[in-house]
Amino acid sequence: MEKENEILCILCKNLRKLLEKTELAYDKLNELRLRVHEPLIAVYDGREYFIGEQGGLVRERELAYRLSEADIKDTLELISNYSLYAYEDEIRQGFITVEGGHRIGLAGTVVAEQGRIRNVKNIYFINIRISHQITGCALPVLPYIRDADRVYHTLIISPPRGGKTTLLRDMIRCISNGDGKNAGMTVGVVDERSELGACYRGMPQNDLGMRTDILDCCPKVDGMLMLIRSMAPQVIAVDEIGSIEDIEAIAYVIHCGCRIFATVHGMSIDDIKNKPVLRKLVEERIFERYIVLKNSRHAGQIESIFDAMGNRLYDSNTRREAYGVCG
Repeated sequence: MEKENEILCILCKNLRKLLEKTELAYDKLNELRLRVHEPLIAVYDGREYFIGEQGGLVRERELAYRLSEADIKDTLELISNYSLYAYEDEIRQGFITVEGGHRIGLAGTVVAEQGRIRNVKNIYFINIRISHQITGCALPVLPYIRDADRVYHTLIISPPRGGKTTLLRDMIRCISNGDGKNAGMTVGVVDERSELGACYRGMPQNDLGMRTDILDCCPKVDGMLMLIRSMAPQVIAVDEIGSIEDIEAIAYVIHCGCRIFATVHGMSIDDIKNKPVLRKLVEERIFERYIVLKNSRHAGQIESIFDAMGNRLYDSNTRREAYGVCG
């Protein structure tokens, strides 16, 4: 009920009533999409549905409830506790994180000044991404990314919505806490989009472990350097790398003797090789482990794990006992 209450309390009266009439297991609710004058859409258990005018999940567009300007405005006021001004910094980045770690994406009219985003106004598009922390989903990959006191530089490769952030989050927790065989390690997290820790008023809503320090809403490059200089991490974790600056910062982190966990959008190692900026990662064998997730309706399914040389350490078709579902 906790997750249900967290979502319902940020929806306007009309939408709240519709969801209360809709039988939902909130652990299976992935997203709610609100667009002015368009149908209310729910991504539920990996599939897209409309919310009907009388509630319920429907597939026919003509039966869907259409959002009014008032629905969007009233919901936005609840999300921001009736003070959008207080969330200006978050809105400039395109999202607000609410209690429970749920991430609210926002789109509208961008106000720019000297090439920098100053604000977003006329917000009529809202994406409520429900936070799903799945404790233990990283257990199948731990034997491949850790060997006694050694932690391997690891890159998670995944298509969009593939579960890479969920898997990375639990890897951080496991490495930070340690277990009966392995001591916990100090982990520094650069959470640029506030998805890993999902901090609300500075407090992480997700469990990233007892030895983890988080830089929330911080650019990856700046954050990695800050952590090295100030927090002495043994492992640094970042989500969705892709720029040449990211690659240079990762090289610096490794040069300082710190281990790195990262994620990237892609379908395979070959896909990464075909991207000029990322090719260097593979060619110079910067990462020692590659975890490739499947392109599947159910996120987080591990397809393969490779070492730095490209040797396949695990294949889902032949090693079912290590099969992990992470989100």
